[in-house]
Amino acid sequence: MGLEGGRREALIVCGLCAAWYAVSSASNVVGKLVLTDFPFPVTVSMVQLLSIVLYSAPAFRAAGVRRAPEFPRRYFWRVLVPLAFAKFFTTMFSQISIWKVPISYAHTVKATTPLWTAGLAYVLFGERQPRGVAGALLLIAGGVAVASATELHFDAAGLGAALAAAALLSLQHLYSKRVMRDTGVHHLRLLQLLGGLATLLFAPVWAWRDGATLWREAGWLRDWERTAPLLALDGLLAWLQAVCAFSVLWRVSPLAYAVASAAKRAAVVGASLLVLRNPASAANVAGMALAAAGVLLYNRAKLRARERAPPPLLPV
Repeated sequence: MGLEGGRREALIVCGLCAAWYAVSSASNVVGKLVLTDFPFPVTVSMVQLLSIVLYSAPAFRAAGVRRAPEFPRRYFWRVLVPLAFAKFFTTMFSQISIWKVPISYAHTVKATTPLWTAGLAYVLFGERQPRGVAGALLLIAGGVAVASATELHFDAAGLGAALAAAALLSLQHLYSKRVMRDTGVHHLRLLQLLGGLATLLFAPVWAWRDGATLWREAGWLRDWERTAPLLALDGLLAWLQAVCAFSVLWRVSPLAYAVASAAKRAAVVGASLLVLRNPASAANVAGMALAAAGVLLYNRAKLRARERAPPPLLPV
C-alpha cells in the first residue's frame, strides 16, 4: 500500500471511529431514557436483536456483502448456537446495567473486559500474559473497586449485570474471532447470523417474561407516543453501533481495536455525564479515571510484548 493509500485508509478508520463513538454515546443515552420510562430490559434487548435482523439483510445486500458459508450441522450447534446465547445475554445484561445504575458507572465496570479476556484466554487456551499486562489488569480492577465503593447510586443488581455483560462480551469476542478465522465468514454476516439466532431462541423467553405482562397491563400505553419512537431509535442505534464496531475491527488489528474501544468508553462516560447530568463524587471520578488508565496501560503493555516477541523462524 502506497503513502496515499495509507493516508486514505487512516482517514477511513478515523471516520469509522468517530461514527462509532458518536453512535455508541447516543445509543447508551437513548437506552437509558427508554428504560427510565419503559422498565422492560428484556423487551429492549429483543428490539435491539430484532433490529439486527431487520436492518442487516437489506443493508448488506445493497452493500454487496458476501453471503455466509454453509456451516456443518455439528459446528452450528456446538459453536454458533452457544454464541447466539452469549450475544443475547450480553445485550440483556447490558440493558439491565444501564437501567439500574448510571451509564458512567456501568461502563466503568465494563472496563474489566480486558481482565475477563485475559482470565478466560488462560483458562480456555492456556495463554499467559506478561508482567506489564498483569499490572495493568490489577490497575483496572482497583479502579473499578474504587468506583464501586463510592458510587452514589450503587445497586448490587446493576453491578452484577455489568460484570456479567463484561465477562460474556469477552467470551463472545474470543470465540467470534475463532469462528471468523476458522470459517472465513464475513464479520458482518456473522453479526447478522448471531442476531437472528438469538432473536429466534429467545422469542419464547420474551413472550413469557415481558410479553404477558405488557399484554395484561395497559398502563405503559399512556406514554407510548414518546416510548415507541425512542425504542425504535434505540434499536437502530444499537445496530449501527455494532456495524461500526465490526467495521473498525475488520480494518485494524485487535490491539488497535482495543485502544479505540478504550477511547470509546471514555466518550460514552463523558456523554452520559453531560447529557444526563449523573451526579459523581471526586472519588467516583477518580475510580473511573484509574480504570481508564489501566485499560490504556493494558493496551500499551500488549503492544510492547508484541514488539519484543522474537520473529518467526524461516523454513530451511
